[in-house]
Amino acid sequence: QVQLVESGGGLVQPGGSLRLSCAASGFIFNMYVMGWYRQAPGKERELVAGITPGGDTTYGDSIKGRFTISRDNVKNTVDLQMNNLRPEDTAVYYCSRPLRNDWGQGIQVTVSA
Repeated sequence: QVQLVESGGGLVQPGGSLRLSCAASGFIFNMYVMGWYRQAPGKERELVAGITPGGDTTYGDSIKGRFTISRDNVKNTVDLQMNNLRPEDTAVYYCSRPLRNDWGQGIQVTVSA
């Protein structure tokens, strides 16, 4: 059974940082692209960042230069380091194995003073 379990969200002030982590199980982790997506209230879900098994990365335009995605193919985790957070980054963040349309339960990130 595939499981993607996110952790690390919460409330942070503008300009602050958070690190999200996703623990994956139930599949051969190092064979798949992994991604982080987010969905803000009233908006569609959007790609935040993706990473290939070999570590090649891609980022959504709105977060380039502020967020960094990484993975550990031994621990089966994929992390998202978020720096210089803005109120518009407020959303539910989801870990995903997009090729198989697998999703975590989502975790709230709120950026507010």
